[in-house]
Amino acid sequence: MSGERRRQPTRRRKKHAVSRSQRAELQFPVSRVDRLLREAPDVQRLSRDTSVFFTGVLEYLTANILELASKEALNQHRVLITPEHVERAVDNGPLSSIFKDDTHPRGDGMTSARK
Repeated sequence: MSGERRRQPTRRRKKHAVSRSQRAELQFPVSRVDRLLREAPDVQRLSRDTSVFFTGVLEYLTANILELASKEALNQHRVLITPEHVERAVDNGPLSSIFKDDTHPRGDGMTSARK
């Protein structure tokens, strides 16, 4: 017994909290989308995965719109993306069918995206 060492009790490291956005590898906040969905008056039940999926869809659409808007800005030899570039990208791009009934706020009031 003289040659044996006493084992020190191992300390368990605290696991740091990992957000749902980090787990899903998303940039948009899943928790905020979840809260906003739950606050909707017509939502009765909501799966855990619903807000993650919906956040992924929002992030995907936003990335596509920004990519199209950046191409629109580059076509006009501009460095900054303006709201006009975003509007043209949505109106003329492949996403126009999704946003065909959407309205955009403009200086002259709310007008339809498609004229």
